[in-house]
Formats: sequence, C-alpha cells, structure tokens
Amino acid sequence: MPMTIKDIAQRSGYAVGTVSRVLNGHPDVSDAARERILAVVAETGFRPNDTARHLKQRGSREVAIIVKGAGNLLFARILEEAQRLLKADHRPAAVYYLDENDDEVEQALRVCRELKPLGFLFLGGNRDNFKRSFEHVTLPSVLVTTRADTLGFPNLSSVSTDDVEGASQAVGCLLDAGHRQVGIIGGESCVAAPVMGCNTSQLRLMGCQQACTQRGVPFDPQRQSAIARYSMEGGYEATVTLLEQFPGLTAIFAMSDVMAIGAIRALHDQGIRVPQDVSVVGYDGIEQAGYCVPRLATVCQNWEQLARRGVEILLNQAEGGCAVHEIVPFYLSMGESVGRKEENSH
Repeated sequence: MPMTIKDIAQRSGYAVGTVSRVLNGHPDVSDAARERILAVVAETGFRPNDTARHLKQRGSREVAIIVKGAGNLLFARILEEAQRLLKADHRPAAVYYLDENDDEVEQALRVCRELKPLGFLFLGGNRDNFKRSFEHVTLPSVLVTTRADTLGFPNLSSVSTDDVEGASQAVGCLLDAGHRQVGIIGGESCVAAPVMGCNTSQLRLMGCQQACTQRGVPFDPQRQSAIARYSMEGGYEATVTLLEQFPGLTAIFAMSDVMAIGAIRALHDQGIRVPQDVSVVGYDGIEQAGYCVPRLATVCQNWEQLARRGVEILLNQAEGGCAVHEIVPFYLSMGESVGRKEENSH
C-alpha cells in the first residue's frame, strides 16, 4: 500500500495537521518538527496523493520542485518563497523531498513519466547526476544554489552564489584573525574527490585553498577536512572526527550553517569554548544562525533573490526564453563566533 500522510504522522510522531503544514511549506512549524518530518519524507520517498491528482487535473501549469536534503534550512526558506511567488502567479507547485545522496535527475525523470509539469525547480543538485542523465529531461528547468553554466543543456538554467569566493572570504576572515590551523567540515565530494570539480562542496573547498594560497598558509585537505552530511548531527559528528585527526586546530569553517551549529555543540561538549578556544564560521545565513550562542559568523546567501530569480527564469523559459545563468551577491556576517588567535587560550 502507498504511504499516506497519516503514515508520515505516525512515523514522525507529529500530528497530521503539522505534517500537512510542513508539506505545504507553511512557516508556523518548529524547526525540530520540520526537520523530523522532512527526514521521514525523504526516508520513505513519500509524495502526497493530492499532488498527483492536482498535476493530472491541471496538466502543464504545475511546477515541480525537487528539494535535495530534507534537513537543509536554507532550502526551506527558498521553497517557502518560491511557493508564495508561484501562488501569486496562480501556478500550483508539487514538492518532492529527497535525501541529499539521492539522484534528483532520476526523480525528475520519474515525474516526467508519471505526470507532465510545466518545468522543474531543483533546490540543490549534484552536477554529476545532471551530466549523466539530464539530457533525457526535456522540460524547462532551473538549478538553484548550484552552477549549471558549463553543463551546456539548452533547457537548464541556474541561479547561485559564488561558492568559491564565499568560502574564500569565510576562511580568509579566520586567517586574517591569526588562525593558521583551520579545519573544514563539508560534503563528501570536498574530501573524497582528488580532482577538483564544480559541485558545491568542491567549489567551497577551492575557496578554502584560494584563501590559504593567497596568504601563504599551508593547507592539507586530507588532514584538515572531515566529511559531514548537511545537518546539525552531521556537523557534530564531523567535528568530533576533525578534533581527533587534526589536534591543535583553532578554527573551523563549516560548509553550511546547520553543520556549524552542530560543530558548536560538539565543541561545547568537549569543553572547548567558542570563540575563546576555537572560532567557527558557517555558510548560508539561515535565520537560526542569529540565535546561536554565540551568534554565528556566516556567509549569507540571499534566499529571497535566489527564489525570485529561480521562479522568474523558469517561467520565462517556459514561454520560450533561453537558458540563463546568474550569480547572486552574498555578504559575510561576522557574528560573534570568531576571535583573534592571540586572544585564544586553546
């Protein structure tokens, strides 16, 4: 029997109404509830039945949104704004949640076989998956937060932040504060891939290396990096690993804010103070970063502009427009989680 919203409620431990609000992108849900429910959705591959019915009824007016990573709080904000914009344009949206390691292009192909949406918004993506099979997706598509300009598909646009420069500024602020033993926690490809590529984690690793090279600071990614899922738990576990394999570190750059929040908790549990002993910088600029203790220093992505341009580009493409690739500005918020090395006692 197919999964129902009641099954998701039972597995997640939350009420059906709460599950419904999460699936429809409503903001009045706690972060803990949203993260747990989306994790269950990703684990089970659940897709609401009413979404399928609406797609069949409305045909090509529906926009399919594929969200890569149920615990990604930046994507939650982008999704909420994209749904608001589409609703204002009287266009319904069908949302599909995937685990961060799932193949988003294969999911799009399944949607194409079952239904006929207007096009796709991909929130996050692995460029290797697009290289392998996106040629079979013929509908207008926009990849949000990941660059697609070198993939060469005429129906694939992208809107993203300059991940190399963002990471370079994040690590640069640590180096400029006197830190020389900087650890990195990020996605699997940032550590496992010996050849630099163009996936998000790899681009951010390039930014780290760029900052170190510009300042003449040695950097060994194999020793100074640890793999993490894009979640608080992933950041926590990666930080524990990093402390073991890179003793003496005085700063950490986490490739997402949720990782950074997990890292701060892991450091606290080890009796290490932030920023007095170890400084921490994140990436994304999610709302929760401003409520950490200490307030998190982070690279702030403009989620409203990412959502707005993603929707505008998709709708323009659907009307015959060409593929467009845009870079959205970011800024570095220093917060309270970075201290100067000479002031540290660790």
